[in-house]
Amino acid sequence: MKRDATLIPPAQIQAQLDHCQAVAELNARQTQPPLAFVDTYGCQQNEADSERLRGWLAQMGYGFTGSEEEAAIIVINTCAIREHAEQRVFGNVGALVHVKRRHPEQLICLCGCMAQQPHAAQKLRESYRHVDLVFGPQALWKFPEMVHTLLTQRGRVFSVEEEPGSIAEGIPVVRQDKIKAWVSIMYGCNNFCSYCIVPYVRGRERSRNPEDILAEVRQLVEEGYKDITLLGQNVNSYGKDLEKPMDFSDLLEAVNAVPGDFLIRFMTSHPKDTTQKLFKTMARCEKVAPVLHLPFQSGNDRVLQVMNRRHTQAEYLEKIRALRALIPDIVLTSDIIVGFPGETTEEFEDTLKVLEEVRFDALFTFIYSPRQGTPAAQMDDPMPRKQKLINFNRLITLQDSISEEKHSAYVGKTMRCLIDGLSGIGPYNLLARTPGNRLIRVAGDSSALGQFLNVRVTGATKWSLLGEPV
Repeated sequence: MKRDATLIPPAQIQAQLDHCQAVAELNARQTQPPLAFVDTYGCQQNEADSERLRGWLAQMGYGFTGSEEEAAIIVINTCAIREHAEQRVFGNVGALVHVKRRHPEQLICLCGCMAQQPHAAQKLRESYRHVDLVFGPQALWKFPEMVHTLLTQRGRVFSVEEEPGSIAEGIPVVRQDKIKAWVSIMYGCNNFCSYCIVPYVRGRERSRNPEDILAEVRQLVEEGYKDITLLGQNVNSYGKDLEKPMDFSDLLEAVNAVPGDFLIRFMTSHPKDTTQKLFKTMARCEKVAPVLHLPFQSGNDRVLQVMNRRHTQAEYLEKIRALRALIPDIVLTSDIIVGFPGETTEEFEDTLKVLEEVRFDALFTFIYSPRQGTPAAQMDDPMPRKQKLINFNRLITLQDSISEEKHSAYVGKTMRCLIDGLSGIGPYNLLARTPGNRLIRVAGDSSALGQFLNVRVTGATKWSLLGEPV
């Protein structure tokens, strides 16, 4: 794909700002400022998208509320990665018909990955007629224009056309967190894992210009953000479409060079593109947190091949050993799918072997969920659900024991931690993160919020740590 075909020209962003102004003038006629309710499902990229939706809404003159009943406009930003998430959205959207009946002028908008799926868009069109606006991730940049259309013309608006995707710089952002921030460095995915819907709903990979990324990071540091996460469906693919060569390791080094006291995290990485150069960069850059989320999904080579993961168990383990040689205290997390179509219990045993060797600090585990439109949804799946649950529970039991052991080893250690939240639970009233992103509940003064403190770990569970400032 030609890079110049993915960039939204500044003039078109200005046109959207003009639509914002037009909506703001309409809203100014109200007796009191209208409110917006934004509800987000799914991954960190969806959270980052919602920050831009809030940015547009603020420019349009909306305040914000946590109540659907108070909202003049409701925006539901959806996820399509699992069937359960999709059903939750349909259930919650269905319930909004009663709210809309009480407030006929209310606008209900549904966007995100789920909206981009043809079957979901059709269902919304036919069975959820109280939903006024439906649009996919690629249309987020023209959200003000669509809202303006709804307010000035009768009817509904659908923007779910299949397209490769774009990059739109200059969209305003309203961040909910004042300590941690998401920075999208690229959009889309080219991997086409056989179980995954993401490439079909978020388009092909496209990288932001490094200058724009670095400008955003500098601004965040100036505003006092202490924990910055670089986001992409596969950050290791960053830069492949740039005219001037730059890979993710180069970008990571450039972000590390930005002056200031802050942590750099990133996700998600794909094993096939994770390199020794990246490991060396992580080890060399003092601001890069010693943590890597590296999904392996299955420990069996046949299953990996059918998943179209393009790595083997041996290749994955070799990379983990190389990383630990450079960063011995690296915190490792991963994703695992249990019960992929055709997986046998014998093949599942290979996944347990990977856990035993790597000993991850934490896992994100799922029983396979078919996604309409993906190759895996058409595959034979003979294993009974009951057996999948048995295997899943074995996985959880093993990982829980490993996590508990890992956390117990922290007791007595002192680490520099970022205080990033309030727990409201007993004496451990502060929430913090270790450099490796382990949750630690800290006894201390709330004035420490947003600061780095040396914390001594005094206790541990399989879920979190306990500590006190030194």
